[in-house]
Amino acid sequence: MKFDIVIIGGGLVGTGLALALKDSGLRIALVESRPPAALPADTSWDSRIYAISPGSAAFLQTLGVWQTLDAARITPVYEMVVFGDDSAARLDFSAYDTGLTELAFIAENRQLQTAVWKALKRRKKDMTVFCPAQCTSIVWNESQVDLQLADGSVLQAALIVAADGLNSWVRQQAGIEVSQHSYQQIGVVANFSTEQSHRNIAHQWFRRDGVLALLPLPDKLVSMVWSTNEEQARALLDLPVAELCRQVAEASCHALGKLQLVTPPAAFPLKFVHVKKLVQPRLALIGDAAHGIHPLAGQGVNLGLRDARALAETLITRASQPDCGDYSLLRRYERARKEDILAMELATDSLQKLFNNANPTLARLRNLGFGITNRLPLIKNRLMQHALS
Repeated sequence: MKFDIVIIGGGLVGTGLALALKDSGLRIALVESRPPAALPADTSWDSRIYAISPGSAAFLQTLGVWQTLDAARITPVYEMVVFGDDSAARLDFSAYDTGLTELAFIAENRQLQTAVWKALKRRKKDMTVFCPAQCTSIVWNESQVDLQLADGSVLQAALIVAADGLNSWVRQQAGIEVSQHSYQQIGVVANFSTEQSHRNIAHQWFRRDGVLALLPLPDKLVSMVWSTNEEQARALLDLPVAELCRQVAEASCHALGKLQLVTPPAAFPLKFVHVKKLVQPRLALIGDAAHGIHPLAGQGVNLGLRDARALAETLITRASQPDCGDYSLLRRYERARKEDILAMELATDSLQKLFNNANPTLARLRNLGFGITNRLPLIKNRLMQHALS
């Protein structure tokens, strides 16, 4: 079977790219090993959430996805308060101050996944989806790529797009070099109900044992993301429910009063991945296959959606270039994305290292930096530019 583009990976970024190319005239195939989990029959909350930037929400709107989500399960963030690891250092961000209606939207992973897959099904006439399907081999030739699936099917494409995650199989098969290191931290996530209203404010604490965030969900609910050292993370996961609620409330300085657990905690390891190049002939990387950053800024999915937007634009506006796998064409996409990706990698990696350091002099300097930055609106607005796009 012949296609112009085969996208490997059916997460939010891979499906986002497929939908962005829906009217391009290109023959598109998407390969995914597992379909998204069905939404539960009850109203339980997903412990995995995304902070969707206004730019990403607008992109999903153009794809016909955002407007299909249950608005009652999406929470706009109007303000964000970030605390240093002493009692005085803080940064305040306001949508009003940036001239926007909101800083971000908090949305559930499974709601988003379900919505993009429903949108894919509506485009089945001009898009072929192989799911569940497992890739077994891939061969790059001068004029095409041959991709074999576990059922024996062979897909031929001018371009392969790797959207298959942080440990990308496609990237490994292509021999693209990466530099990576473990943060020796685990992200612990859970949802809580709160005694006090969050007032659509996101809270974050840079602690000496990691980074704790409480992100607003509808009503008096919050989603916790606590990135902490492996020993403490395991201890948190083993705590009785009442003690976990007590410790999270204490770590968050009782900002929202008493907490009650709504969804059980889950965990995922954290590591940094820098990919040496985003493209090579007949291959482009997007999403987590192209970069892996610390979740302290909540920007991983937005960075990936910006990849999808940029690659779609490059392919749609290729003008007289008929070969969408041409290396010079793909280099346009790489150049368009390099600065944004490097800036986010540097910012998140540097902040993690800065606060994951017990040096008292460094502690004074970083908290002093919080205070100075909070009094300089031009710098604060510059910091928000990447997060809002």
